[in-house]
Amino acid sequence: MILGNQCTRACRFCQVQSKLRPAPPDLNEPERLVNSALTMELKHVVITSVARDDLADGGANQFARCLSLLKERARHMSSEVLVPDFLGDESSIALVSDQNPNIFNHNLETVRRLTPKIRSGAQYDRSLLVLKTAKKLNPQQQTKSGLMLGLGEQDEEIVQALQDLRSNDCDQLTLGQYLRPSPWHHPVERYVTPEKFADFGALAKTLGFAHVESGPLVRSSYHAERGVYAQVSH
Repeated sequence: MILGNQCTRACRFCQVQSKLRPAPPDLNEPERLVNSALTMELKHVVITSVARDDLADGGANQFARCLSLLKERARHMSSEVLVPDFLGDESSIALVSDQNPNIFNHNLETVRRLTPKIRSGAQYDRSLLVLKTAKKLNPQQQTKSGLMLGLGEQDEEIVQALQDLRSNDCDQLTLGQYLRPSPWHHPVERYVTPEKFADFGALAKTLGFAHVESGPLVRSSYHAERGVYAQVSH
């Protein structure tokens, strides 16, 4: 995770500390990130961040700097970014997309109805637009998104969200069980069975997702390396 540990949003599912004005970006961060990846002998690197609405580019340039240095010093590693929505700004999305990460991930997190309640400062359609824009800017790049289940959504709303993702050029999908970080956070409304996760995963495949991870313990980076060589068709 780059750009610090303080987020300018306060989502009801996330325990990252919130602050309107976090510390400025650390210019040495890309060097430390690449050194750590090399030390750990990683094959696939997932770079994510807090939301940084205080920055003009939403933190996009820091993602780009990390990816650029990773390509320069660790070309054998595949890369994935899990980005905030950059307030939908195409120039910020382009800064990241132009560095050609193997996978461009932005999480939808939940269904349309629950988005205002669960995702601070986020918009359902804006998240879809981020994915569509990333694909438009770099058609060779695989796009990815994920949802947490158990927040109070109905099954038909999940199906609609999957259809919305596919219609906005999302190639890969993760589905996992929401777990409540603290009493302040949104309560768990249901524990989805492994069988139900399997059903949603199978449905996602029929909708055309090239790679799907669906299960109670799945998170955005769960076996992320498996998606690098997924066969994408549109």
